[in-house]
Amino acid sequence: MNIQDKLFSMQDKNYQEFSRKLIPNIAPEKIIGVRTPALRQLAKEVLAAGAAEAFLRDLPHAYHEENQLHAFILSAIKDYEPCMAYLEKFLPYVDNWATCDQMSPKVFKKHRPELLLQIRKWLNAEDTYTVRYAIGMLMVHFLDEDFDRSYLEMVAQIRSEEYYINMMIAWYFATALAKQYPAALPYIEERRLAVWTHNKAIQKAIESRRISVEQKAYLRTLKIRG
Repeated sequence: MNIQDKLFSMQDKNYQEFSRKLIPNIAPEKIIGVRTPALRQLAKEVLAAGAAEAFLRDLPHAYHEENQLHAFILSAIKDYEPCMAYLEKFLPYVDNWATCDQMSPKVFKKHRPELLLQIRKWLNAEDTYTVRYAIGMLMVHFLDEDFDRSYLEMVAQIRSEEYYINMMIAWYFATALAKQYPAALPYIEERRLAVWTHNKAIQKAIESRRISVEQKAYLRTLKIRG
């Protein structure tokens, strides 16, 4: 299976232009323009054809859609250890928010203790999207029954000049306010986040349907002005 040829055969020029605007930090010539449902279907085909291992080992990829396909294949791997091994090798090559955020292996749900160890390591990485991915996995897997207040502190203490890290911190705290309001609120009341991140977390929380009208009204009073 020639995956690059397959991707170009699925090209949508209109979607290519849309994607280039959506992911401005990727060089335009690296974006083919393949819609997400088509990439997810191709991931299934690659796995069914037994071509996944060779593709996952062939790093770095030339095109954004190859990275997206890589993320979707990883997300479908059913065994934790090989999934994590491939993920560890791929994370340094993740170069945009879309690939980072759409890579969510289902097998992680059954291996949260092991995943948490990896998250703690990723939070200290130098790569922007490795740190973003770590925060995202804390948000997805550790704000419900496996929640611990210490996880809020892990995220709150991060300081970065990177927009895509700070946006994920804001998203994390907005989600924490929706799911664990009493635990998360003091981080906003006490201004424990950087100013931009603080205000963005409030903005995203106010946009959420999971937060009450009364809570939104109070959060508005906590914005840092000027």
